[in-house]
Amino acid sequence: MKKNKRIKILDIIKDHVINNKKEYMLVTLLFIIGIFLGVLFVNNVEETQKSEITTYMNTFIDKMKNTESLDYIELLKTSVGQNILLAIVLWFFGTTVIGIPVVFGVILYRGFCLGYTIAVCITIMGLPQGILFVLILLLLQNIIMIPAILALAVSGFKLYKSIIKDRNKENVKIEVVRHTIFSFIMLLLLVVSSAIEIFLSTNMMKGFIKYF
Repeated sequence: MKKNKRIKILDIIKDHVINNKKEYMLVTLLFIIGIFLGVLFVNNVEETQKSEITTYMNTFIDKMKNTESLDYIELLKTSVGQNILLAIVLWFFGTTVIGIPVVFGVILYRGFCLGYTIAVCITIMGLPQGILFVLILLLLQNIIMIPAILALAVSGFKLYKSIIKDRNKENVKIEVVRHTIFSFIMLLLLVVSSAIEIFLSTNMMKGFIKYF
């Protein structure tokens, strides 16, 4: 029974991606462009800025080394709060016709942040250690987070296209409800992503930093 439910869920996800493949291609492209811009930004900053980034990173590493125990609950609250805010922003602007550029801007910005973080880690730690640190720090939670925020953007874009094509208020209301329910499901995934980040990735990072 559980196996059948899993198959159905996977089929629903697969159908959703296939039915909205153009939208997914668009938001994925925006996200990749953001990553590229983040990497490009770090690679082209002046030496003074690079020195400041290096100092900040080394301070962060030293702090993590010297911290015996972390307040995981407080960290979780912060991470969940940020993800809730992200989901609300994507949901809200996805329900407005003029808000779609903001949704795309958020996706571009998230890609930029990821690219920036990757580039900083590799620049300061070197290629092998930097890549390993990035994998430990970012991989696990982003396996869930990235698809969730891309799906939120696609849902908002799909609603936008529905509003443009169909001016019937009742149909628009139905689409808004669908978008809201879908956004809530994605929010739950973002909360799971926060838990993984704090309880798994953070502990793995602390273990890795000891040998850095």
